[in-house]
Amino acid sequence: LMSEDIRIHSWPCSYYLDTSKQWVSGRLSLTPVAIKFTADKTGELLVNFHLSSISEIKKESSNLIFSSLTILEKNTKHWFSSLQPSRNVVFNILEHFWREQLLSSQGAGAEAAALQSTKGKELTGLLTGSQKRLEDTAKVLHYQGEQFDNIMKGLNKIEGDMDVADRLLTELESPSWWPFSSKLWKAPLETKPKETATVSDSKNQEGIIIRIPVIITHRTDSNVKPGKLTLFASGLEISDCNSQVIHRFESKDVDDIRVHTPYEISVRQRFIGKPDTSYRLLSAKMPEAIPILEMQFSKKIQFLEDALGFVGARKSPQVDLGTSIWQAATGLLGGVAQPSSPVGGREGTDNDQVQLQKQEKISQEEAEELKQV
Repeated sequence: LMSEDIRIHSWPCSYYLDTSKQWVSGRLSLTPVAIKFTADKTGELLVNFHLSSISEIKKESSNLIFSSLTILEKNTKHWFSSLQPSRNVVFNILEHFWREQLLSSQGAGAEAAALQSTKGKELTGLLTGSQKRLEDTAKVLHYQGEQFDNIMKGLNKIEGDMDVADRLLTELESPSWWPFSSKLWKAPLETKPKETATVSDSKNQEGIIIRIPVIITHRTDSNVKPGKLTLFASGLEISDCNSQVIHRFESKDVDDIRVHTPYEISVRQRFIGKPDTSYRLLSAKMPEAIPILEMQFSKKIQFLEDALGFVGARKSPQVDLGTSIWQAATGLLGGVAQPSSPVGGREGTDNDQVQLQKQEKISQEEAEELKQV
């Protein structure tokens, strides 16, 4: 048999002496059956235990900075640092001999008989250490996943801001006297919103995703008034209780949507040289519309502090706030498969609106856009 006094390898390192709370320089030695550490100054043997008594060997960091190697032996944790030539080299060699010692059929002879723990207990400790390492790895992966989610949200916010900046720069680059300026093309639509309200309403019945009653507050108006919020595949529309359009936002016109609470949002379009167009909407059915807004305007929507709890609750399996939304979307797509059936007929209450819905069918382009959403 190979003698236990034969030294296989030794490495210069530092050992943390728990009694004096300090690091001691010396040499870590490996024999076929044991691990030893001898101090340089005094020559004292500070560590000497059998390989089979080890429960775990790990790479860790002392004070979260210095790389170290830890050996768990009979509920005692030994710390070794400043390993030369490197920590990985020492770890690989020690782990190899430790595993071979545990799996050896011959055992350690008289030394193994003197130990209180059995091979089964050490193997159990090995499995426990592996399980703990897997748990730590899962925690790290979960934390990294959260970091990637935050990065994606930040990139979406940056992309949304760039879209807004690009639109505003386009307005700046077009002189006011240029006959083909986009401002002049949009002016007739903004000056006569009420005259074209009925036509616009009938034209867009085909693309309605959801319509909810809301309380409207305009930026320049301190009063509130009842109305309706209608979400289309191409944007959103705010109308009063008489179905007269107050304002229509195309998807590209919306600069930001802020979710103040699960029941209140604000929609804004920014301009250069004139006040922003902003509306604040309050509704008891707003939780049904927010998931759709989040899908359509993921780069421009922002959840404020009071609405963050709503996001977490909506993502939990116990709360399903999107059932009616998906039913509405399913009905909308059903109109494409069966053009003969009216889409959104239950949304209106007037017979005239029902007739208009039967006449107007959803276009293939809007259906594809909704499918992508």
